[in-house]
Amino acid sequence: MWFRNLTLFRFAEPFTPTAEMLAGKLAQAVFQPCATHLMNSHGWAPPLGRRATDLVHATGGYLLICLKSEEKLLPAGVINEIVADRVAALGERENRRVRRQEREQLRTEVLQELLPRALSRSQLNYAYIDTRQGWLIIDSVNRKAVERLTHSLRATLGSLPITPPRVANVPAMAMTAWLADGALDADFALADECELQDRDEAGGIVRCKGQDLNSAEILAHLQAGKQVTRVALIWRQRLAFVLAEDLSIRRLRFLDVVREQLDETETAEQLFDAEFALMTGELAEFLPRLWALFGATVETGALG
Repeated sequence: MWFRNLTLFRFAEPFTPTAEMLAGKLAQAVFQPCATHLMNSHGWAPPLGRRATDLVHATGGYLLICLKSEEKLLPAGVINEIVADRVAALGERENRRVRRQEREQLRTEVLQELLPRALSRSQLNYAYIDTRQGWLIIDSVNRKAVERLTHSLRATLGSLPITPPRVANVPAMAMTAWLADGALDADFALADECELQDRDEAGGIVRCKGQDLNSAEILAHLQAGKQVTRVALIWRQRLAFVLAEDLSIRRLRFLDVVREQLDETETAEQLFDAEFALMTGELAEFLPRLWALFGATVETGALG
């Protein structure tokens, strides 16, 4: 259980429901397979997989949840082709132009005919609530997936008072200073990847991989006015990641010094629990240090 991409939200007020209370709420919106006449379906599922029953996996104040989504696969090209054939047939049969409203009705009919035979795919979206520091941490940077999970959680709980992280310093300006001036905390080290962007209307973008970020070439781009919009970092030789200017964290990796703490002889369930406990403990220490780079308080992780 290792999260790889993080979208983060802060709770505007303490999250007070216990694991049992949260599970009771989630049970009212548990996942049901997509009905034959519907395009999609989503609901809550056990984080530990199909054989599990608990809708919340709780460890030390961290509450892991999982939203399962199922979507029918109906290629737009196939639908358009069938609709076009039927529109043409109707126009020829009645020797007239088919109106827009009739086209939409034909499209609806085609969808209803194809849905029961359509293949489907499912997706699991994980998130956990850090009740101690007030975080909702979602394992995705896909906007649609993030919105689906937060919307579902809000509907399930009745309210979800969360906000994106707010920091004192503009992220792009701070990240640019790390490369231009070396103004980076000693706990962090630059890796070998970054994205630079012009802030004018043209918005030229330079993406660098496998490159020394302290090189003259990078400095020349910065002196020409480009700003850093993404940068790869390493924290204490424990975590490697790419930080974006929207404060999302991508391609997060827990390095060997962290993984070596696991006992590989454990059962699958025990290993899942151990990985989750290790991951949440690392992130609980890491996130306040990261936000401190942007002017937040290290001790509490407060973002204002």
